[in-house]
Amino acid sequence: MKFQVAAGILATALFVGDVNAFSFVPQRSSIADTPSKSISTNGRTRSSSLVMKDDNSKFSFANLFSGEGAASGATPTRVRRSSATLEPHPSQRDHINPLNALYPPNKQAIEESAGTSTTPPLPFHPAVQSGVLSNGFSYVFLPNRSPPNRFEAHLQVFSGSSDELEPQQGIAHLTEHVAYMGSRKRERLFGTGSQTNAYTDFHHTVFYAACPTYSPNTGSFGSPQPMLPMALDALCDVMEARCDPSRIEKERQAVLSEMTMVNTIEYRVECQILSTLHRENRLAKRFPIGKESLIQKWNRDDVKTWHRTHYRPDNVLLYIVGDLDPQYVQQTIEDKFGHLTAEKQGSEIALPELKGDASDLADAVVGNTLKQRQSWHYPPVRHDFCVVEGVKDLLDDETKLVETGDLEVVEKKSEDESSIGSIYDIHLQRPYSLDDKVEFLKEADLSPGKVIRPHIFKHELLQNFSFHLFAKRPVEPIKDMESFRRSLARRVCLAALQIRLNVGGRSDDPAFTFVEFNQLDSAREGCAVCSLDMTADPPRWREAVLKSISEIRKLGIHGVTPGEMERYASALLTDAEQLAAQGDM
Repeated sequence: MKFQVAAGILATALFVGDVNAFSFVPQRSSIADTPSKSISTNGRTRSSSLVMKDDNSKFSFANLFSGEGAASGATPTRVRRSSATLEPHPSQRDHINPLNALYPPNKQAIEESAGTSTTPPLPFHPAVQSGVLSNGFSYVFLPNRSPPNRFEAHLQVFSGSSDELEPQQGIAHLTEHVAYMGSRKRERLFGTGSQTNAYTDFHHTVFYAACPTYSPNTGSFGSPQPMLPMALDALCDVMEARCDPSRIEKERQAVLSEMTMVNTIEYRVECQILSTLHRENRLAKRFPIGKESLIQKWNRDDVKTWHRTHYRPDNVLLYIVGDLDPQYVQQTIEDKFGHLTAEKQGSEIALPELKGDASDLADAVVGNTLKQRQSWHYPPVRHDFCVVEGVKDLLDDETKLVETGDLEVVEKKSEDESSIGSIYDIHLQRPYSLDDKVEFLKEADLSPGKVIRPHIFKHELLQNFSFHLFAKRPVEPIKDMESFRRSLARRVCLAALQIRLNVGGRSDDPAFTFVEFNQLDSAREGCAVCSLDMTADPPRWREAVLKSISEIRKLGIHGVTPGEMERYASALLTDAEQLAAQGDM
């Protein structure tokens, strides 16, 4: 079993000298949260610059059905071979369907087992509809009349910066710009009261349109024009992007401008944090903004090769929610996306010399990553988890995860299977010429099987000192009442602990100026991150850490008080009622 790791980051101004301190960290959103991450400092938040998007829009359905919200479906995607005259796509592989529990075969199996299981599964929304077209294109639709006469459509491409090859660092973001800004059909939505945008992250690229159900502009015969076909035309257009040289040049300049804008001290700290936390996988070396030296020289063939490699019908998921008729939605999806084929996309890959590398990466992704084992919404990574005694890492070399998405580990790997991904360096553990120079400290053994991964970051632009301690854990699927109850209990404990820490920070002479303890799931990182974050006066950092750990230990030993339980249970019910009020009316 791989060793268990806790990661710590230190950041301080250069003038602080020899003080050991930890750095401020981004808050981690849950899987269904907005695409824009937050960084917390002194109780305030800012939008993370790691998520590359075109404006400040923060709404996303990108991970609505992934991670802890639904059990992972392990049934391979069924893909139609559309033409015998075209070769198979070099990067297409059988993989788990991104619909997870909403994949029709998985959903049927779950519903059939509901009556016999000792822990009945959580019910599905009665109105949600999902399916897979014959070309492998997956979709999900939720009818919702609140707000009335509106709908949203989000197209999620399950490839982001973590899927880039060595000479492609930053090309996922540039291609997003080219596909989105170069779409002529998107321009037809102008003046209709619609909003569109796109963004790129480690694990995906997302395009979306929020529209009225009918255009305010009447058709040629004076009848109202439905907007769904126009919105889906715009989303389908990004699947068939033309990659014009003039558009590439415009978007190259836009991306380089973004690179300049995000190069703040907060961004540099965040990169240091993620490089340390994910030292054992691709995330440490594949930030969405990419490498300027590569971005400067890419041409049409480079962009088209990335686009045609990853923008395949089996590698996307369409979400639609709004005030629409289900049958009409299903038929329109078939009409607009049914003609797409992976074979045609593969035939238009412009750089054949990259086909082999892309094929090797595809083999490794389905061979030994959490993306294939737990959810296609995750990046293609492995993790050195901090887990309790007796629970093994999900991708341990000696074991294989059961295909239900549970955390049990059984079945010895065959010789062939255990070698998948061992030759191809999918986790980027070897040094490469474009790697950033990060000087890591040596890992230290705390106890048998437990390791601390320390890091110190100093910079003259840092004006204060902060401490961060992380532990990575597997995302636990919420699929039945027992797991749902456990997730609620965790929320109560975290809320109680945070209030206690806040009270300690309001004393006459507090040891810390800011402190937060949390555990949240991160689809973009493929794990749950437990973190202790604080800022303090440098001379008092040991006292601040001791007081924080003391509060955590007290809660672990004695639990919450009856008053805390009553207060937080009431808060949970209020949250649930507010969420329910946002549903169909």
